[in-house]
Amino acid sequence: MDWSDLRIFLAIAREGSLGAAARVLGQTQPTMGRRLKSLEQQVGHVLFQRTQHGFVPTDEGQALLAHAERMEAEALAAMRELSGAETQLSGLLRVSCSDWFGTLLLTPVIAEFSERHPGVTIELLTDPRLYSLPHREADCVMRILPFEDPDVVSKKLLRTQYALYGRAGQWRAAPGGGQGCRLVLMDTAFGNMPDVAWVTRLLPHATVAARSNSREAQARLCALGVGLAVLPRPLGDATPGIEPIDLGEPPPSRDTWLGYHRDMRRQPRLSRFVELVSDRLSDAGRRGARR
Repeated sequence: MDWSDLRIFLAIAREGSLGAAARVLGQTQPTMGRRLKSLEQQVGHVLFQRTQHGFVPTDEGQALLAHAERMEAEALAAMRELSGAETQLSGLLRVSCSDWFGTLLLTPVIAEFSERHPGVTIELLTDPRLYSLPHREADCVMRILPFEDPDVVSKKLLRTQYALYGRAGQWRAAPGGGQGCRLVLMDTAFGNMPDVAWVTRLLPHATVAARSNSREAQARLCALGVGLAVLPRPLGDATPGIEPIDLGEPPPSRDTWLGYHRDMRRQPRLSRFVELVSDRLSDAGRRGARR
């Protein structure tokens, strides 16, 4: 196989389309299509499924992807060593997490990583969708659900404490049973979250004023006096205009898990990023637990 064809294969797998991959490599889209077809003929397999969401690697494509990435890593390592720039990492890392987690906890780590490795571009994806690691929708995912895919390497990153918050000065304590209280909850798709069950159990007579799948939106609605909200402590404590309310029982805490595909274990930019995230956020978790 021609290494230049494999570079095209990698670009398509990462970008998800011929046009985007062509822009990354400075090629034309027809050229990318011809080179991909040539590679598929060489290996005797279709390497991508053409879907409405773009090019998704087939099982054979996934198998080739792991080897192509190792070849790329070795080629880049040889070039760095020969140029005397072994410590310079480069490339793209797609990282997925929730909105508040990315804004408050991860951006400082990304800033530190970017200063250390300016050749690496971090693409931060913050939305409730669970991005697929096997399908290479993201390189590294942080979420509150454990990973069950056997091809995913995962670790428990930190435990986050939660609290009930209300507009500052508006609540000294919530009335018994929540009579007269209004709540800001997760949207119905996330209605089985432990914090939703907790607050509706302790405040069964409260009414729901608003729902959102964004913790940051919930915090803002809470600050505007729309209703009480159960929030992660790092977010609630950092939001002006709200304060915690003690119901005599704390909300359940949540673990955050970090995961990446096992074929990415030897990818230097990912391993350095995971190492820094684990170090910094483990420290943050310990500080939160002491508080």
